[in-house]
Amino acid sequence: MMKMHWVGAAVLLAMYASNSWAFDLNDVARQAKSLADKSYEAPKSNLPSQFRDMKFADYQKIQFRQDKTYWGKLRTPFKLEFYPEGMYFDLPVKLNEVTASSVREIKYSPDYFNFSNVQADADSVKNLGFAGFKVLYPLNSKNKQDEITSFLGASYFRVVGAGQVYGLSARGLAIDTALPSGEEFPRFKEFWIERPKPQDKQLVIYALLDSPRATGAYRFVLHPGKETTVDVRSKIYLRDTVGKLGIAPLTSMFLFGANQPSPAMNYRNELHDSDGLSIHNGNGEWIWRPLNNPKRLAVSSYSLENPKGFGLLQRNRDFSHYQDLDDRYDLRPSGWVEPLGNWGKGHVELVEIPTNDETNDNIVAFWSPEKMPETGKASDFNYRLHFTGNESQLHTPDVAWVKDTLRSAGDVRQSNLVRQPDGSIAFIVDFTGQAMSKLPQDTQVSPQVSIGDNGDVVEQSVRYNPVTKGWRLILRLKVKDPKKTTEMRAALVSGDKTLTETWSYQLPANE
Repeated sequence: MMKMHWVGAAVLLAMYASNSWAFDLNDVARQAKSLADKSYEAPKSNLPSQFRDMKFADYQKIQFRQDKTYWGKLRTPFKLEFYPEGMYFDLPVKLNEVTASSVREIKYSPDYFNFSNVQADADSVKNLGFAGFKVLYPLNSKNKQDEITSFLGASYFRVVGAGQVYGLSARGLAIDTALPSGEEFPRFKEFWIERPKPQDKQLVIYALLDSPRATGAYRFVLHPGKETTVDVRSKIYLRDTVGKLGIAPLTSMFLFGANQPSPAMNYRNELHDSDGLSIHNGNGEWIWRPLNNPKRLAVSSYSLENPKGFGLLQRNRDFSHYQDLDDRYDLRPSGWVEPLGNWGKGHVELVEIPTNDETNDNIVAFWSPEKMPETGKASDFNYRLHFTGNESQLHTPDVAWVKDTLRSAGDVRQSNLVRQPDGSIAFIVDFTGQAMSKLPQDTQVSPQVSIGDNGDVVEQSVRYNPVTKGWRLILRLKVKDPKKTTEMRAALVSGDKTLTETWSYQLPANE
């Protein structure tokens, strides 16, 4: 490691001497390639036991000192604050500031933090390091700095737009997610943050990723706004073969919702950061897959070529469905991945993990290429991340989308008008959209439904919904074996024209 440090310093000095200084993704890529050509060196934690064993509530008591805000005295609209090591954030990350003429390490100091609320002596905090950082920006008001992004833990980062609160996370890379061999979690070990000019409305961040079987170089360009976007350029190098490579992974939480009500009585009808996976296929098809909290690990795969986009969305924005004044799930952002360039053949994978509470992120979605990158050679994946609260703008206006998926016990109205359960399961799916809302109410709309071999359809009907100005599909089915999952797909058509995205649902096994 010391040898690499001096080689890097020599390169920097040579660039200064030639007056051609510039720092870009290639500088990080050279380090990533150098790491990939060598055996992996596992980082060692420098964390004292009293910090390693602390609870999350204790970690939160360590406060960043407001008078130490980085760039706080500069006229740049962006400011930085840092996270100290602690708890399971037990590995230090190196932070650097990039200016027009130099790269300078931002060195850790306990003076950045107020440790008075935790039991810690001066020696124990002196040799800690940074666990990550956050970015502040006047997003909702010109007079207030809001936290708009946070890089903390492995390769995780969270981003919000105006009026939003943190929800789902993005990641740099996922390796072997949901494989029996166990998941490998690459980590960003070093960052370079460009000092912005006073008039800048974007922030540039570089990151070096490392793990036992992969390295990577990343460039993030953060554009804050009502919809905050992050332009990502990445160069991935594999040290060794991997079973599954996850590009542009998103991680979220789904505990219960309208399609899978809470098993215990709860005043909140829904509790989730995201309620579905949306996919825009390269052939133009839109797919909506409502999320589940299954009783056993579930993996769903959607094969496609050159995807136009995919994401974990929070389509339901109605506060009355959540009734949570503390966590405001109605304000959690949707995360949408827009590939830049052709990604070729592969699949979007959805992983759903059982969880009993909302503190565990149990949903993962990512792109996995059909052809695995060659070991030691760079693979470029460029994309734009959208963090939005206006999901309808993600969709083409002529394709209606699923507003609600409601699940119920199926029943049949008797001659005495009383509804009697008939052993079926009912799904009520409301489709709405800009073009659909302009159709006459008497338009002939028909369902196209397919069910896997574990279920039989007993009803499929469509009716106009005057409230949403869309159409409602009522689907009832009888499950053959409740211990098995049941796959189903549905769309609405008028004549030979498909009006809607494809509703794709997996009814979890009931065991």
